[in-house]
Amino acid sequence: MSVNDEDIVAEVVERELQLMSPAVRSSRERVARLLDPEFVEVGASGRRWDHRSMLAALPVMQGAADDGPQYVPTGMTGTVLAPGVVHLTFETVLDGRRARRSSIWRKSDEESGWRMYYHQATPVPDA
Repeated sequence: MSVNDEDIVAEVVERELQLMSPAVRSSRERVARLLDPEFVEVGASGRRWDHRSMLAALPVMQGAADDGPQYVPTGMTGTVLAPGVVHLTFETVLDGRRARRSSIWRKSDEESGWRMYYHQATPVPDA
């Protein structure tokens, strides 16, 4: 990975971490700046989310309250797949539940910056 790629991945990792922050999750406006208008997620529950449904639900989902369970990410790595496209993989624990996660971020223009285009969460069964 080139130095430039490392900088790009670091920027995308920072945005991914923002999406796990209660301060961001509880704000539809802040989340909207981080999700691509064509955003799709397949959650750990198997539910499919789009941009509109995620903006509506995220502020009341687990991980959005300062005094509630919060995401703890580990092993986050990223790869620049093509100019303007980054793939992240990592695991999280939320309220004792582990999930393996994969996100695709894209940058369509300088003004909006990097936005999450796709996210997949797969539950990890207890060992």
